Amino acid sequence: MSELTVYEKPTCTTCRNLVAFLEERGIDFERVNYHVDPLPEDKIRELVRKTGGPAADLLRKREPAYKEHVEGRDLSDDEIIKLMAEHPPLLQRPVVERGDRAVLARPIERVDELL
Repeated sequence: MSELTVYEKPTCTTCRNLVAFLEERGIDFERVNYHVDPLPEDKIRELVRKTGGPAADLLRKREPAYKEHVEGRDLSDDEIIKLMAEHPPLLQRPVVERGDRAVLARPIERVDELL
């Protein structure tokens, strides 16, 4: 089976819970802290495509950057992805990727869709 990758912010409670959930099950995975190593636009575009939903599904709405750059604007997927690349806190977390699929692991049990 292909590698499982968790895109996270280690200080996020949901991210920590997901890591514990995967470790308890003995599942190998790679961790990417996208707040330290921001994801390029093309990677965010790929993750959005792999979730099967619009880019807006991966927006964090409780971030100051959301109010500043997104709220009240009618943005295309490309515009949203560009903003997520420029402002990493806008990307919802944790996003989990395996092969040609990805899920927003909220709740963390959604990761089961990839296992």
